[in-house]
Amino acid sequence: MITAAHSSFIQRVHLFNGLQQQQFDSVLQHCKIMSLQKDDVLFSQGDMMSHFYLIYSGLVKLYRLSADGQEKVIEIVTPGQTFAEALMFLDRPDYPVSATALNASEVIVFESSSFLKMLAQSTDTCFTLLGQMSQRIRGLVQEIDNLSVQNGRHRLSSYLLDQAGESSHIRLPIPKAVLASRLSIQPETFSRIIKQLKSVQAIQVDGSEIEILDREQLEEYAMV
Repeated sequence: MITAAHSSFIQRVHLFNGLQQQQFDSVLQHCKIMSLQKDDVLFSQGDMMSHFYLIYSGLVKLYRLSADGQEKVIEIVTPGQTFAEALMFLDRPDYPVSATALNASEVIVFESSSFLKMLAQSTDTCFTLLGQMSQRIRGLVQEIDNLSVQNGRHRLSSYLLDQAGESSHIRLPIPKAVLASRLSIQPETFSRIIKQLKSVQAIQVDGSEIEILDREQLEEYAMV
């Protein structure tokens, strides 16, 4: 059931914050809440697409499997982020990735056909949505550039600094193996980089807890 808290949350998200009240009410009539437990599959790569999603709480992993069964994490979706919405503009779309909950999660599910009908009635809303999607594409292109030119130590250092913000303490929100895949680093390389950063006393590691001991050194690695 969509509660007032859910409604307020949805209205703050980029896909919906430009909608008129009548349009927003229509969206609410065609969405639902789905509760997932750790490792529950939301959809699998190749499934026909009929819905798109918004994370209300928890974390969802988007990933692809290679022909030899290797998993590549494409994105870790966090609360407030939508995914699969661009697919509704394709003819007979299917999901290019699989989606699995990394922990107990609550996902808001939107019916894509109803959303498209609403968009067909408003050119202004379509342009607003296109603008939001263009910004997301720019972010993805920047990420591809980073993966192309940065080495593993650079990517991990940048990630740790981004997660820490002004703090020196980080609690990794996802398993290290998942993070390694997300950063396009082989697990053994990831472990080696962690050991290197520890050996030069840039960080201290205790399970999923990481303490930045030398921010300047980590920043240098992130700039290389």
